[in-house]
Amino acid sequence: MDDSSLGIPQSASASTTAPLHVVLYQPQIPQNTGNIARSCVALGAKLWIVRPTTFRLDSSQLKRAGLDYWKFLAWETVDSWEELLGRFENPRLWLVTKFGKQSYFETKFAAGDVVVLGRETNGLPESLRNAYADRLINIPMPGQVRSLNQANAAAIVMFEAARQIGLLNNVALLNAES
Repeated sequence: MDDSSLGIPQSASASTTAPLHVVLYQPQIPQNTGNIARSCVALGAKLWIVRPTTFRLDSSQLKRAGLDYWKFLAWETVDSWEELLGRFENPRLWLVTKFGKQSYFETKFAAGDVVVLGRETNGLPESLRNAYADRLINIPMPGQVRSLNQANAAAIVMFEAARQIGLLNNVALLNAES
């Protein structure tokens, strides 16, 4: 499937072999999606976008936020949650939500895990939170803020997952060899 007026074909081959997967469930703000895409490239993670979105994937804002990294991004769009699940065999899902009882600090991430973030305005639907109640994680915030920007929340959890599964060690080695 090629859904990219950005001029970048989606990487449908080897769709579930990435060391980390990041799912945006019906994203609404193209700049957040672009920034998360850039973080995915930085970590070698695969980005999944569950439709519908409130913006076109050829959006200039989306392209600008992802800069010139789109050509390096492994990504796919799917039309539904069910289609997404059908692409994986027994996925280990972690749903990031303020309703999570477990902090992302307490989460034991493993290679191939799937980190799911909801819509910017109302998060993940209650049906998903109920279906995966034991897989809900939160980002502790002792201050007066209800929630973080989606791209910031994604980066926080993605980089902790990457640290735990050893992706950052590999990056340090690659940078040392350059």
